[in-house]
Amino acid sequence: MTAKIFAADSVRPVAEFEQDALRVADVIRDRGVGLGDRVMLKAGNSANYVCVLYALMHVGASIVLVDQQEHKEETRRIALRTGVKVTLVDDETPVDRDADPIHLYELMVDAADRVLVETELSFDAWGELPDGLIMWTSGSTGSPKGVVKSGAKFLTNLRRNAAQVGHRPDDVLLPLLPFAHQYGLSMVLIAQLTRCSLVIAPYRRLDRALRMARDAGTTVVDATPSSYRSILGMATRQAALREHLAGVRMFCVGAAPLDAPLVEGYVKEYGLPLLDSYGSTELGNISFATLENPVACGRAMDGIRLRIVDEDGRELPAGQPGEIEVDTPDALEGQIADDGTVVPAPTGWQPTGDLGHLDAEGNLHVLGRKFAVHRMGYTLYPELIERKVAGEGCSTRIVPVDDELLGSRLVFFVEDDERRDAAHWRERLCAVLPAFEQPNKVVVLEQFPLNRNGKPDKKALARLAAEEQRFPAA
Repeated sequence: MTAKIFAADSVRPVAEFEQDALRVADVIRDRGVGLGDRVMLKAGNSANYVCVLYALMHVGASIVLVDQQEHKEETRRIALRTGVKVTLVDDETPVDRDADPIHLYELMVDAADRVLVETELSFDAWGELPDGLIMWTSGSTGSPKGVVKSGAKFLTNLRRNAAQVGHRPDDVLLPLLPFAHQYGLSMVLIAQLTRCSLVIAPYRRLDRALRMARDAGTTVVDATPSSYRSILGMATRQAALREHLAGVRMFCVGAAPLDAPLVEGYVKEYGLPLLDSYGSTELGNISFATLENPVACGRAMDGIRLRIVDEDGRELPAGQPGEIEVDTPDALEGQIADDGTVVPAPTGWQPTGDLGHLDAEGNLHVLGRKFAVHRMGYTLYPELIERKVAGEGCSTRIVPVDDELLGSRLVFFVEDDERRDAAHWRERLCAVLPAFEQPNKVVVLEQFPLNRNGKPDKKALARLAAEEQRFPAA
């Protein structure tokens, strides 16, 4: 099978696609971009995006990835902070015109009639850059941070990923994810490293994405839990859509906590589990469940170590929850300082701020963020409560609100596309939770607001909680 790049309006063999990337690389050099120059890439998922990304890596540019939806003011701040030489955008990207951006389509047009002067796409020069990639955290738990990554380490991490998960040259990958972030970018480059096919689908239009999945013969899907929940709802309502994924051999998931009922739904409909994973922008991809070991987030990849520690930093035995720490050679080089320099990151064991435990076989079970609130004399972890009620078929996000008397009041946001009322969900929640974990207020949403990574947007939920009127008595 010839590997191809499937886009919404084109299908190209990978070999031809890479020749286009070489032509674009020639155009980029003519625009004054050379080895080590910082270039901002701010655009939505498209074949042009992937082609220009490959071209920048071939040239050896330091690539500053910015989400297409980032505000113009923040984009300007990032450009000044990183000292980018050129800004590349598409037609849908909000950007300050004073930045004199270059449009991706403009590069593609200039490259169309170029005579190839090179014959092989190579990422070797990019791999030697200590700042080959600069990515921005989602900022869901604080201000976004500029994470600086070595090109070589990033690619090595993806090779570990592909080896553990079992990607093959005959696979057709469908990442329903933004390419400007860790998870989506990983899948784009794994397709190139594995020499398999890639489907570039509109991940916010899942009906269209499913049709592309069918036509391209997709074998591996990667998406967030929220996307999988929407796909399952569509497939159960429309039998024809269910058949669009009949050729899939792996459903892979990440970027947010996964609940058991959703996994059970895929086992029931497709006979396949959702294969969970764990990683971060700072530390890279860490662990993966596989078809051979479909347990929680699986085991750490070869060369990477995991441990669980208590509040005093002591390592805990299997089964006991604590903070997840990671020791990986693929970690970030550092963070971007205000003056554009790189503040080196510490080495060795790194705290993650996540709660979890390891089982006897070394599989990682992630429980949520290490974020405690104090209420009625108890120390509570909201994400652990969310996990508990998820097992009872209730998809919930909890926002604590400070309260002088109780310590915290808990606002439970419940995702329910049937929009059953708050009383219905309060009754179900109180049936499974002790009094000190029960909600002060229940708010029903048809769908959680999502951030750019496809995760439930904690900041948006906090704003919704603040907008609510006085809470009823506990």
